[in-house]
Amino acid sequence: QVQLVESGGVFVQAGGSLRLSCVGSGMIFSGNPMAWYRQGPGNQRELVARILGSGETAYGDNVKGRFTISRDNAKKSVYLQMNNLIPEDTAVYYCNAQMSSQSYWGMGTQVTVST
Repeated sequence: QVQLVESGGVFVQAGGSLRLSCVGSGMIFSGNPMAWYRQGPGNQRELVARILGSGETAYGDNVKGRFTISRDNAKKSVYLQMNNLIPEDTAVYYCNAQMSSQSYWGMGTQVTVST
């Protein structure tokens, strides 16, 4: 059974930094695309960042230059380093794994950025 568990979401002031973590279990982690999505109040879920098994990365336009996605296959973990946070980054952040045309999601972690 695939499980993704996110952590690191907290209340932070604008301009601050935060690092989210996601640990996978019950899955072959290396080689599979991993991603972070977010859903803010009243908004649809949107892609924040994606990292392929090769290490190639892609970012949503709203976070380019501020957020960095990385992965540690030995620890079955993917991370999201978020810098220069703004109130518009307030959202529930979800970890996502793509394996064999199946998509798996974590329960999410809340990030709140105050002015």
